[in-house]
Amino acid sequence: MLTSATPGLLRLCLCLAAGYALASCAAVGRIEQLPTGRYRVLRSTAPALQAYRKQPVYLHQDTDTLLLAATDSTIAQPLLLTRRHSSVLLSRRFDVDVFTLPFKIRPARAPLPVQLNTSFNAALYLGRRLDFYHVSTPARHRSGNAPVLRDTGIGYGVFVGLGAAVINPDVTRQQTAVAEYEGLVTHVGGALIYDARVFNVGLAAGADHLFGPDRRHWIYQHRPWLGVLFGLDLN
Repeated sequence: MLTSATPGLLRLCLCLAAGYALASCAAVGRIEQLPTGRYRVLRSTAPALQAYRKQPVYLHQDTDTLLLAATDSTIAQPLLLTRRHSSVLLSRRFDVDVFTLPFKIRPARAPLPVQLNTSFNAALYLGRRLDFYHVSTPARHRSGNAPVLRDTGIGYGVFVGLGAAVINPDVTRQQTAVAEYEGLVTHVGGALIYDARVFNVGLAAGADHLFGPDRRHWIYQHRPWLGVLFGLDLN
């Protein structure tokens, strides 16, 4: 039953939901400490850091101070992060992940339309990872306080793995002798990954190879598919 107070309650619920969503988004990618290592400076409001835009720089964070060095063996130059500081740093590294693919989208193949397969699939991923670190301080930043750090990771690479596929007469041109079973497949392909530390998700494209006598008749043998993947970072 609706009352005169219902619109107000609805607005309150919407405001609370929006606030929760914004708070969740703000936490995505937040980190406490900048990893020590080599970086590319993409942009910085600090002239001392901006001077390294054309060469790699080794950085180490000490609370509100960054220690800058041309190499890991040279004497570091301290940079105190003052108010309204903003920098974007890039780090590259080799990436190894284990993924699951909740579903695969297979293009239409006669006599079947587009298929959404949800059988178990897993893969080992090898690729290149790019981490974009955003370092910033608020307008009311106080000396001794650490800056706000966010990390957004993007990766690209190749994968190989094992999975299952439903095999029946419809997908084998009526050639299978068994009414229906789950066949073993191996898959290979490429993937794009987004990792904000809170979650790890990506898009994959690949092809399957079915093991067993029905591989000659399987209509999806070596045919491309698209899928969504979720992963666990191993390094």
